[in-house]
Amino acid sequence: MAQVAHCYPGELATFAQELTDMLQTHGPVLDKDMRMTFCRALILLRNKRLLTPTDLLSLFFGLLRSQDKELRKFLESHIVSDIKNLNSKHKDAKLNRNLQNFMYTMLKDNNAKAAKMSLGIMVDLYKKNIWRDTKTVNVISTGCFSKITKVMVAALKFFVTVDANDSSDESDSSSSDDDTPNTREVIMANKVSKTTRKRTKNLKKVKRLVEKNKKKKKQKQSSNFAALTLIHDPQGFAEKLFHQLEKRHERFEVKMLTLDVVSRLIGLHQLIVFNFYPYIQRFLQPHQKEVVRMMQFVAQASHEIVPPDVLEPVLRALVNNFVTERNSSDVMAIGLNAIREMCTRAPLVMTEDLLRDLAQYKNYRERSVMMAAKSLIHVYRSSMPHLLHKKDRGRPTEASLEIVARKYGEVDAKEFVPGAEILLETENNESCDDSDESGDDEWVNVSHSENEISDDENIDGEDEDVNDSDDGDDDVESNSDTESINDTDQSISTQNSTTNIITEKKKVVSKKEQLAEKKEKAAQVSSMRILSDEDFKRIEIAQLSKQMTSAKNRKRPAEPEESSRGELVRLKDIENIYKKRKHDKQTRIDSIKKGQEGREKFGYKDGRLNPFSSKTNREKKKTKNFMMIKHKAKGKVKKSFKDKQIALRNHLTKLKKMK
Repeated sequence: MAQVAHCYPGELATFAQELTDMLQTHGPVLDKDMRMTFCRALILLRNKRLLTPTDLLSLFFGLLRSQDKELRKFLESHIVSDIKNLNSKHKDAKLNRNLQNFMYTMLKDNNAKAAKMSLGIMVDLYKKNIWRDTKTVNVISTGCFSKITKVMVAALKFFVTVDANDSSDESDSSSSDDDTPNTREVIMANKVSKTTRKRTKNLKKVKRLVEKNKKKKKQKQSSNFAALTLIHDPQGFAEKLFHQLEKRHERFEVKMLTLDVVSRLIGLHQLIVFNFYPYIQRFLQPHQKEVVRMMQFVAQASHEIVPPDVLEPVLRALVNNFVTERNSSDVMAIGLNAIREMCTRAPLVMTEDLLRDLAQYKNYRERSVMMAAKSLIHVYRSSMPHLLHKKDRGRPTEASLEIVARKYGEVDAKEFVPGAEILLETENNESCDDSDESGDDEWVNVSHSENEISDDENIDGEDEDVNDSDDGDDDVESNSDTESINDTDQSISTQNSTTNIITEKKKVVSKKEQLAEKKEKAAQVSSMRILSDEDFKRIEIAQLSKQMTSAKNRKRPAEPEESSRGELVRLKDIENIYKKRKHDKQTRIDSIKKGQEGREKFGYKDGRLNPFSSKTNREKKKTKNFMMIKHKAKGKVKKSFKDKQIALRNHLTKLKKMK
């Protein structure tokens, strides 16, 4: 009847209404096969547009309370597909609003199965980009406070799981990959006439920096940030979740899920929930279950707006419980990694004495602890180098000289594009090249630097003093000679100290002046012209070369690492331990076999076009047993001259006997 209902509109006008009334009144009592056929008939009527979608979907949501598991699965798949088809061409806002309101009432239903099923439908519609709006996310967020544990866990998992269908992140990553400068461009920018060891080392360093930037852009997590950012009141939501965590006695896994959502909210929206840190501090013990994930939550929940006094007890707990020699090297390395991730997002937590104590582990006997301590040093080289010991600051580059340590609550808001002054310098160089081509035969005055002039003056002054002392003391006794030499040494040392102080002051003043000039030029360029994509590429190449070029009279090269404060903390960043793996025979064989996958078979290649055609006798001989072709192989060997003589003699004797 449902299949031919469109042919008899007058006779079957009330057919759909009768079916819906029967399912609403006698649905739980009906036989399961009969109930399923009624639902299929209503779907047919809906496909023929003889039934409105709101009436059918409201009925099906009510039927989710039934005990028939097969029916519930069938209804869930139809609801998702029907709403998807309704929003395929254009989104019906009024219909979606009515259905979302109905879902909101279903989440508060006393039936656990119906509430969980309706929540699952909303999550599926969100992941399929059908209901991807603020109302959907906020309706799902109400499920986090449900009294039914299964509904609460499903809602929490929605905010924690990775959203694979986030097309916005994919488009951002594809557009950002096009803007990165190639290694070839960097090499051309740093092109020199003569190749030396130092210049080749600098080029290798630039290549490493370019590769590091590319890796960071590729490793951007497509996490479910869209859902977390669409929550109306993140501060109130986080406080309610944490209050529920303290009051309700749930399983440990449910507590971990709640802590994960709260820590993500705090880190993403930079919220202030002071009670969170003392609560999680008591779980930071090496013997605690899932302690590495607890460290991950601490690092996620730390940001620059949290006062350092609140985070300092957590940092002390990590240092005292993990970074001690009574623990194993793996525990110490994991503790140092957690401290590094925490200090990357809130560098003001660390004190100078504690940082210098932790930096001493760079000379530890275990490699894992040593590398973890070095990674912590690299974090503070790029953010607050003044806290480190002088020998740990590394070789200062132009980029490190521009670093200014920010105070608590201070925001580094730029009024210009950093590094835009390079565009003016390139234009000046081009104009200078044009002028040099016009006048090649003219003399050019070369100006010496201040350091060279000061050094020349110091050397001349020292020579004059020594000559005066030598000329005046030719006819004096040895005692007077020694006294005069001591006097001259003291005068030279005082002159050297005064000149050194003057030059240091000049250097400081000149550095400040240079930074101020660069800022003025960058502000001028960014305000006077519209920058193109090529200009941004040139600026990025110049910023990379700043990290490469170093200041004078310094040792060791520095490798600053940019902090990823906006991203989530990955678990492998804390668990990553530099350790030599044990290689037994079985693991070596497995690694060899893994490397051979997808590779062509080694050995003789059959050149036949048709694999079913026969081979030649010569090819068949290669696969035969040696004993089968031994007699033929022996005949091919050339006889020696002596063997030929013996064979001839035997042949002649045989002929004589025959006569």
